Amino acid sequence: MAFNSAGWNVIGAAKKGNAPSMYTYTSADAIADVNTEGYFNDLSDTLAVGDIIFVHDSATPTMSIAVVLSNAAGVVDISDGTAVSVADAD
Repeated sequence: MAFNSAGWNVIGAAKKGNAPSMYTYTSADAIADVNTEGYFNDLSDTLAVGDIIFVHDSATPTMSIAVVLSNAAGVVDISDGTAVSVADAD
């Protein structure tokens, strides 16, 4: 699938210094699709290396934390994503 700006939200954008910005992204796309190089190219002017994206797959539901690995010449690549447990054992 493709990036959908309706699922994009800013948690906190770094104003200065080296602090990463943090975002959430909700989509029915699986993390395997979202972490494909180029998926976030529409945000190449916004994202910086080291920024953090909380990716919520609304179809499963699952949550992963990904980091922007590169952003060069308008091509954005993020990490594979670390799964966050959404289990409820009670």
